[in-house]
Amino acid sequence: MLTRPKLDETTRAHLLASSVPAVVSILWGKGLKNTFIADPRPVNPNATKFVGIAFTVRTIPVREDILELQNAGVRPNLQNKAVADIASGEVLVVGMGGETNTSFMGDIMTTGMMVKGVSGVILDGSVSDAAAISTLDLPVFATGNAATPLTSHRMVVELNGDIECAGVAVFDGDVIMGDANGCVTIPSAIVKEIANLAQERERLESFVVGRIAAGAPLEGTYPPNKATLAEYAEWCAKNG
Repeated sequence: MLTRPKLDETTRAHLLASSVPAVVSILWGKGLKNTFIADPRPVNPNATKFVGIAFTVRTIPVREDILELQNAGVRPNLQNKAVADIASGEVLVVGMGGETNTSFMGDIMTTGMMVKGVSGVILDGSVSDAAAISTLDLPVFATGNAATPLTSHRMVVELNGDIECAGVAVFDGDVIMGDANGCVTIPSAIVKEIANLAQERERLESFVVGRIAAGAPLEGTYPPNKATLAEYAEWCAKNG
């Protein structure tokens, strides 16, 4: 079995202290302009923030002869395998082609992943029993709610490959971050740099908001001009 990539806790902490819009903006500035997974929305508004390594699942429209092999045990049930294999701290990312007339999982699978310590779930399709899932302490982002099982319309054909989710390319091992604004995929090769930049950006924006709340004019304060940046540098020197 291949060794799954890991995310160091400092990087995770920096991202959790930041926001998806800040990270998307930083990635945009580096030329990565399609990283924001906008359509899937939180099923549980009280459980939205997460960071973790992507565990990807690719689905395609169902074909009956292949489904028969799966039902007969000749072909593995990759849907169940995904839920069984995903590790604590990872994020399940399911590409469903935007199909909302069928669900990938209900509250039982969701509960199993929550107990396992999975960080979050994103799918550009439906869950089943969103009402029950909305009470669970696991961030789940979906585009619909359907009672029909996955194989009514889709079937899983690959785990840990490269997928499309809501129009965004997600590579297995990418770092996925989500909050109430939506989700973003971050290439693993630059995630530490992005996390550090995000932490610095949040600190600067906190300073700027404080200045504006204290009565400073918007012009020159945001975006910060040279004078504001100089004040920020002085503030950082005093506050460490």
